[in-house]
Amino acid sequence: MKAVRYLVYAVLALIALAVIAVGVAVAVINPNDYKPQIEAAVEKQTNLDLVLAGDISWSFIPLGLELNQVEAKLEDKRFVALEQLIAELDFWSLVSMTPQVNTFLLNGLEVNLEANEQGEGNWTRIMKEGQTDTQNTGQPGASDPGQDTGAGTAGGDPLNFNVESVEISNANVHYTDRSTGQSVTLENFGASASNITLGSEFPLSIRFRVETAQPAMTVDGTIDARLSANEALNEFAVSGLEAVFDLAGEPFGDKSPRAELTGSLNANLEQETADLKGFSASLANLNANADLSVKGFGDSPSISGKLEIPEFSLKALLDNLGQPAIETDDPDVLEAISFNANLGGDPGVVALSGLTIGLDDTTFNGEGSYTLANGGLVFDLQGDNLNADRYLPPAPENGDTSSGDSAPETAGNGQQPETDLLPLETVRGLVLDVDFGLGQLIVSNLTINEVTASVVAENGVLKLDEFSGKLYDGGFGAAATLDARSDNPKWRMNADVTNVQTLPLLTDLAEVDMLGGGANLKMNVTSSGNRISALRNNADGQITFNLAEGEFRRMNLTRMACQGIALANQEQLTTSDWGTTTPFNDMSGTLDINGNILNNRNLTAALAGMRLEGEGEVDLQKSTVDYEVGLRIVGEIHRDEACRVTEYVENVVIPVECRGNFAEEPGKLCSFDGSRFRDTLKDIATNAAKAKVKREAEDKVKEKLQEKLGDEAGKKVQDALKGLFK
Repeated sequence: MKAVRYLVYAVLALIALAVIAVGVAVAVINPNDYKPQIEAAVEKQTNLDLVLAGDISWSFIPLGLELNQVEAKLEDKRFVALEQLIAELDFWSLVSMTPQVNTFLLNGLEVNLEANEQGEGNWTRIMKEGQTDTQNTGQPGASDPGQDTGAGTAGGDPLNFNVESVEISNANVHYTDRSTGQSVTLENFGASASNITLGSEFPLSIRFRVETAQPAMTVDGTIDARLSANEALNEFAVSGLEAVFDLAGEPFGDKSPRAELTGSLNANLEQETADLKGFSASLANLNANADLSVKGFGDSPSISGKLEIPEFSLKALLDNLGQPAIETDDPDVLEAISFNANLGGDPGVVALSGLTIGLDDTTFNGEGSYTLANGGLVFDLQGDNLNADRYLPPAPENGDTSSGDSAPETAGNGQQPETDLLPLETVRGLVLDVDFGLGQLIVSNLTINEVTASVVAENGVLKLDEFSGKLYDGGFGAAATLDARSDNPKWRMNADVTNVQTLPLLTDLAEVDMLGGGANLKMNVTSSGNRISALRNNADGQITFNLAEGEFRRMNLTRMACQGIALANQEQLTTSDWGTTTPFNDMSGTLDINGNILNNRNLTAALAGMRLEGEGEVDLQKSTVDYEVGLRIVGEIHRDEACRVTEYVENVVIPVECRGNFAEEPGKLCSFDGSRFRDTLKDIATNAAKAKVKREAEDKVKEKLQEKLGDEAGKKVQDALKGLFK
């Protein structure tokens, strides 16, 4: 027992001697005497010029070090500066192998990071050229990764690390990128934490301010939370998170919106799992709530949970963010938008189920998914009723088409400069498979029911496989393809319209009520380009159409035909009430599309006592029509005596011309064509000559019969032959 007692005395004596030795060293050795050696050692190993302007001091109990006014220059420019650093470690905690930091204080840190015009950062030039890391190079003293150094052995206890207080104040980091002109400053950064013990929660508080030059913007942030980490440092938790960010600057105009984050997080690095509970994010009046679980931190994580965006006003959000207002025809839209979905799916895929999107009084339901590897989107959305016209810009008042106090930038010809329709690089990267449906859609004042659309995109090719619906007692179906693999994208569109009533359609679409009937058409059109002008100039294709049981409104073609017949009969029309419509049956034709020109050479329609025949073209760029229409007389067309169909006018063509701007007054486009009536007169003269020959032949036969048979018998024979000549 004496031996054991003596051994304990010896150990205690050694500890006492060590403590005394450290105390003597602290009392006798002045660390400021070694400033030149420290500065020289740093300058020898790096390109930094270290200046220790302030005092260096240390203490014994607690065991601590204090640095004041430290500066390091790089290429004659301040790189790092420090006002004060205090690190105090409890000496007796080292003896008991439970190290505890009493205080860690960092004040007045300044770091200047700079990238030159080539994008090279000054921090990459800290080490001298040729300087290499001596670790793991085989040199003496280099540790072998395969050897056990004794630290953290499998059978050892985890390190019990405790920190009583951490305080960082007045820290600033400046970053300037001369290649982009961007600069970012982190200033007034401060952080404080206390009673940091592995395995237990501790409070953390952070304050900072960030300023950027492009755009000029500031963010003042505060973050408060309780953190914990296990002794193996592979499991972390954040609770009671309250983060507030006040935003200001150019992007927000005169507004200063606030963003906030709350919630809790648990993460296990070894199991690669994370849980976000009760998470809430807000920006002005926009809020998002989520409960998420993540398994796998690699490229293909599995995500499950719920995401909700409660109803908010988009117009109020834009106002709160200092953004221009969205002017809409209906000022009450964009006031109630919401989103709800459950998250799940296979690894690497974020799947949305129970998806509900609210847009004012329209509701969409469905499901979708997003593939992380390629950004692929798959959606199936079905909506009820949507009036798209409510979301269009309001119509200009009194014909004023200006959009502001100053005129917009225009091209040299007085028109606004034309821009590309689509971002081709974005289109080439799209991976889509979207099915969309609406019970009713109102667009351009047209009411379309049972709308169905299906879009797929991959490898730069976008296909509208189906776009169909029902409108105005008929229906339509269309398909289109956009090949964006080249800088001159190729377009193709096919459409089929069946029995769509044109009168209500044109009235609702353009307030034009000049044509009625059940329209049937087939369209096949191709084009190329990425601007409206190019698409119109390069358009090529054909449209075949048929209009059954229709009528021309606000024009009476019968009156125009009777004008010509009355001239041929050399009489005056007595009828004054001609009406304002012209019924017809089965008007059909073919439109050949050549750029902006629609050319038609086979327009035909059946009218009462007439057959309409026409040809001409429509210039879409100029909004003009140039048509020559003929009304061929095939029977009695009107009760007016001056309009009687005689043998002179039967089968002749009464000319009508349709010329002018169809965007102005369509009712005045068509009128009797007096310039072409001379050709009609020639036909009438030909008919008259034929009638004269006929009468002369009849007279000769009559005379011969009377000579041979006598008057009474000859008259009977004439009556029998009269029908033959007629």
